[in-house]
Amino acid sequence: MSDILPIRKSSSFQPPASSLSPRLIIGLGNPGRNYDGTRHNIGFAVVDALAASHGCSFSFESKWNAEVASVSSSLVLMKPRTFMNLSGTAVSTYTRFFKILAQEVIVVLDDVSLPLGALRIRRGGSAGGHRGLESILTHFSTEEVPRLRLGIGEKEKSEEAPLSDFVLSRFHDQELVLVKETIQRTLEALEYLQREGLDKTMNYYNITP
Repeated sequence: MSDILPIRKSSSFQPPASSLSPRLIIGLGNPGRNYDGTRHNIGFAVVDALAASHGCSFSFESKWNAEVASVSSSLVLMKPRTFMNLSGTAVSTYTRFFKILAQEVIVVLDDVSLPLGALRIRRGGSAGGHRGLESILTHFSTEEVPRLRLGIGEKEKSEEAPLSDFVLSRFHDQELVLVKETIQRTLEALEYLQREGLDKTMNYYNITP
């Protein structure tokens, strides 16, 4: 499916980042049924929902070690099959082959420092401790990689379990309605991004409910 993605011809001219539409939307998560529905896998949930809304489906492609779904001839969705902290290996192989710039991707990931329901879209910056995003930044050799962070709730200070246990836990029943609403709002933000660009999308969708 991904082979229909056109390769951008090389040129000495590079358009400003604000004028580039995403060619690749990357949802981050861990592969395997044991991780389905966990907070850390909300990036997977978003691209799954986006694929469903466009009537396309994911298929595994071993040459990228990733699942991909083609929304159109110019937009592909990806779920790396690697574990989270190696996400950059799949992304790097794919983007190098198709000559996709760092500014032409957007990474959808969880953020434990944001309240559940919050969205944060940024043009670049550090990984903020997220190992999956860190891996992608390393392989691109730049921090200028657009990303959309989704709040998954903050671990209670009274909880003695490590943070890793919290992000790998599933949402509580009382949280699920807000999770679904957040995923739907994220789909709207990604569609808006395709039409209006990154600057307008950041201004409109960077809100906390």
